[in-house]
Order: sequence, then structure tokens, then C-alpha cells
Amino acid sequence: MLPKSLRPLFPYFKKYRGSFVVGALCVFLTNGIWILFPQIIRRAVNDLNLGVTRQKLGTYAVLLLAVAGAKGIFQFLTRWILIGISREIEFDLRNDLFQHLESLSYSYYQRTRTGDIMARATNDLNAVRMLLGPAIMYSANTIVFTAGALAFMLSISPRLTFYAFLPLPVVSITIQYFGKRIHERFEKIQAMFSEISARAQENFSGARVIRAYVQEEAEIAGFETSNREYIGRSLKLVRLMGMLWPTLETMLGLAIVLVLWLGGKEVLQGRINVGDFVAFNTYMVQLTWPIIALGWVINIFQRGTASMGRINEILVEKPEIADGTEVKITGKGAEGREFAGEIEFRNLNFAYNGKPVLHDVNLRVPAGSSLAIVGPTGSGKTTLVSLIPRIYDATAGSVLIDGRPVREYGLEFLRANIGFIPQETFLFSESVRENIAFGKADASDAEVRSAAEAASIAEDIEGFPEKYRTLVGERGITLSGGQKQRTAIARAIIRNPRILVLDDALSSVDTHTEDKILNHLREVMQGRTTIFISHRVSTVRNADMIAVLHSGRVVELGTHAELIERNGYYTDLYNKQLLEEELAEV
Repeated sequence: MLPKSLRPLFPYFKKYRGSFVVGALCVFLTNGIWILFPQIIRRAVNDLNLGVTRQKLGTYAVLLLAVAGAKGIFQFLTRWILIGISREIEFDLRNDLFQHLESLSYSYYQRTRTGDIMARATNDLNAVRMLLGPAIMYSANTIVFTAGALAFMLSISPRLTFYAFLPLPVVSITIQYFGKRIHERFEKIQAMFSEISARAQENFSGARVIRAYVQEEAEIAGFETSNREYIGRSLKLVRLMGMLWPTLETMLGLAIVLVLWLGGKEVLQGRINVGDFVAFNTYMVQLTWPIIALGWVINIFQRGTASMGRINEILVEKPEIADGTEVKITGKGAEGREFAGEIEFRNLNFAYNGKPVLHDVNLRVPAGSSLAIVGPTGSGKTTLVSLIPRIYDATAGSVLIDGRPVREYGLEFLRANIGFIPQETFLFSESVRENIAFGKADASDAEVRSAAEAASIAEDIEGFPEKYRTLVGERGITLSGGQKQRTAIARAIIRNPRILVLDDALSSVDTHTEDKILNHLREVMQGRTTIFISHRVSTVRNADMIAVLHSGRVVELGTHAELIERNGYYTDLYNKQLLEEELAEV
């Protein structure tokens, strides 16, 4: 019975069942032809004992060459088909794994390291491919050839066959013993490989921080320690495999010695003829590789099952955010209605892992208006706006768009109508143009330039060596913090969303650049609902409504003038920043 970890592979087996049938036929033909080889030798020995002629030598030579040639052809077809299937399943499994990872919620990536995911998607997937290809092929060859050889060996001498297969119970126990330990050790090896991958990924991504704190030597030493641990675990597996193969070979060697001794006595006593004895020993020699390959197959099988178990840990993860069903999406757009853009938070309470973050939030943002959110760090501002595109999921009916709970909208439709600029800007290792046009693959050059101008990044781009074709490097490392934020704003604007959410998206630009961006954004914001978070009063003062969030509660709500008159948190923030500006001018 196959391990539970391999059950997710059953649909892939079913998909390629036709190819597996053809591959199985080639396996039978390959081994069926090869089983005839000792029979030709038996006939040749017995016939040549009666007299050697040129005709006999030529006939048996042609027959042996024909068998070897036919076996080679079908062996090639077996490898081509079965190994090819393993590559096809690897292709499908990799695509399905990536698609599944794309569907998982944001929280999954918060608790799972990128290096660990990469290790499973590469190293573990390769181990599964080896299980599906070479392991299946060599197992089938071993079973079919052993069954066929056993039948012929029994017809020659049941007594010699008994002694030849006498070590099999010991072989079975040995395989079970080693197989369990190979599985355990390989799981530890893969876990350590994930640790190394994660450490390397974090070091490459955080190269600036490591250099800034002069931690190169410490990180090198740490990586070396992890690498030594990985090597140590790998060598334990190597030692185990080094014991398995010689053990199997020794058992086979003892069986051959026993057969030669007992079989030789039977030939001398005339119970079997020389041709039968030679054929029997030829079968024994032919069985050498299948038995040795059995040890290799065990290694591959245990590695593959361990790796598939690790991959399955990802596949069984379910998205925490279920897709809505009332609004459908097609390749051409939404079927139903577009957003007007009205947003409402109704008696909203939200908690992370049981820890309350937002408390009884009630806000309404009319369609086409703007809401600014201010408040101290940790007050829940980012959490609040993240509930709109369902990056996190609020309780049913507490977040509404156009009077409908956001859960009723399909995720694709919902997010296609929202331009979200997160607090932490992420750019892909592509050109500036490709980053801006990321959310709109068919965007024209004119649209890209227009979005760049609206985000006040066009002038900077024109100064780059290759302008819009300039590569930004990994995570936009070649751009400044302000340039990255403005590129992200352009990326959101180009989609022409009905709702625009800026989560402190102007924090890395100076006041002058901020004014330019806001002037452009006022034109973009016309007719669309805009929510933006900021710590600067200069950013939020012209918003239609300003909400002050403190400890997860809305403590102040009104226009800039109204909040100044209340002499609360907003007034303190305004006076503090006014004083900072005056001091900066001195």
C-alpha cells in the first residue's frame, strides 16, 4: 500500500494512464526479450557439445545479437516514455504548486519563510520527479524480470531455485530496516536544506543591513555552521546507503556461490545438463543489477515520499479568505455592475490571532470622496485599510462597498477595482515600465507615461540611462525610497481603479515632492473614492474627511478645520509639525 503522502499524485497518474499503459507494455517486451537470452545460451551450449560448426556459431551469434538489439530498442522506449511522464508530471505539479501558492492568503507568507518555500518547490520537487520516473521504471523492470526468470529457473531446477532465493526473507527485512531510516534521515536533510535556503535568501535580500552593521563575518560563520550541519546529516545518509548496497550484494554473492557449489554437483551427477546449468547461472547474473538497483530504488522512494510529504504540507493549506460568488469575473471584465465606490465600516471589530486590534469602528466614505486616516503607530490604520481589498478578512457584514458586504464580491472583481499602495513598497526585478504596467499588461506607452506623470516620477525616469527600460534591480534596489513609492503609486493609478488606497505612500518623499504628487493626485482622485494614511498634516488637510485612530478606535472625525477646533490629538499633531517646519526654516 502506498504512503498517504503520495495520494496527491493519483490525479496525475490518472491523467497519464494511457502513457503508463504503453510504458508498461515496453517494460514487458524489454524484459520478455531479455529473459530469452539465457535460453539461447542454453541451446547453444547443448548443441555445440554435440559438434561445433561455422553454421551453428553464426546462427547463435545472430540470435544473441538480435535479442540484445531488440531489448535495447524497447529499453530506450521504456526510458523515453516513463522518464518523459515523470517530467510531464513534474511540470504539472510545479505549475499547480505555484498556482496554489498564489491563492494562499497573505498570512501564510507572514508565518512561512521564503527560503523554505523555494526549497520545497525545487529540491523536493526534483526528488518527487525521481520517484515518478527512475524509481517506477526500475521497480517495474525488477518485478517483471524476476517473475519471468523465476519461472524459467523453476523449470530447470526447483531445488537450485530454492537456494538461489533463500536470502530473500533476509533481504526483505534489510530493506524494511534501511528504508525507514533513509526516510527519517532524508526528512532531516531536506529540513536543513530549507534552513540554508532561507538563510541565504535573507542574507541576499538584507545585504545592505548586513554591511551597515558590519556583520559579514558573523553571517558567513552562521552559514558555515548550517552548511556543516547539512553536510553532517547528508553523510549519515551516505553511510547508511553505503551499508545497504554491499549488504544486498553480499547476499546475492552468497546465493551465487551456493548455486555454483550445489549446481556443479548436480551436473557431475547428471541430474541437469551443462546448458541448463549455464542458463541458470546466467539468470543469476542477470538478477544482479535488479537486486542492486532495488537498493537505489529504496533510496529514491524514501526520498520521494519524504519530499512529497513536505510539498503536500503546502498543498493542504487552504486560503483563509474564501472567494465571493455573487459577482462573476470573465477575461473581458465584470459581469454585473462597476463600483460606485462608497465604503462603509459598520460596527467593525477585528483581532489578530485573538488579540483585538480594531474596536467598534463606524465610518462611511461616500463614493467619490476622500478620507484621510491619522494616528500613532500601532493604532490599526494599516489593518483598517487592508480589510477593504480583503488582504485580511473582517467579520461578515462589517465592511461594505456600495452597500454590499465585501465578502459577496469575487476577489478578482473586488481587487481589480481597488488601487492599493501598501506601506512597504515592493518592485519586481524588471524595468520601470514593466513595474508601472504590472496591473495592466496591455497598457500603452502613453498610459505608462501618464501614470508616471500623475505620480511625479516621470521626470526622474527621463533622467535614467535607459528611461522607462531601466532595470530597477531586485526589490527596486537601484531606486531611492521616494522613487520606489512614486513608482508604486503610478502602478496603482494606471489601473484606473474606482477606489484608491494609499497606506502612508508618501512617507519617503520630501514636502516639495509631496505637494507635486498631491496636486497631480487631486486630478486623479476626481470621481473616485480615495483613502490615504499619513503622519503629515500637510498630506491630509485637504481631505473631505479626516479620521483619527487611536488604540483601534476612531476618537476624532471631521474636516481639518473642525478637528483643529476640537483641540485634541489632531491639533497636537498639527502644532507639533508646524513647529518643526518653523525650526527647519531657521
